[in-house]
Amino acid sequence: MTIPERGNCFSSECMARGVLSHLASRWGSLVIAALRQSGTLRFSQLRARIGGVSEKMLAQTLRDLERDGLIDRKSYPVVPPRVEYSLTPLGTGVARHVKGLVDWIESHVGDVARSQIAHDAAVSDRAESSYRFAERA
Repeated sequence: MTIPERGNCFSSECMARGVLSHLASRWGSLVIAALRQSGTLRFSQLRARIGGVSEKMLAQTLRDLERDGLIDRKSYPVVPPRVEYSLTPLGTGVARHVKGLVDWIESHVGDVARSQIAHDAAVSDRAESSYRFAERA
């Protein structure tokens, strides 16, 4: 396998697209943000912190991010099993960007909601107009 110096997310052949997919997913971004904010967390703590994520999706997301080198998984040989997750240096680097995105979204959620309401009303009006036009024909 040839390791590229720089990726190209627009190319379907480039591995960068897979990393983008993992980071841009709802759960991937939230895992990175939670670990940046709280440091090392156990699976149950991550699941509690990220409302709505299933065990299956969280486990898959953690595997993907670990494989990408963004998080570290540390398992302790105790009963019951204890596993902790934290950001790697690579993950810490990308976490700054994820934080910026999350901050922007949280700061502009009202603007987005107003845009969605206006869009939905316009679409509804267009659909109603089309329906009335079709009735006359």
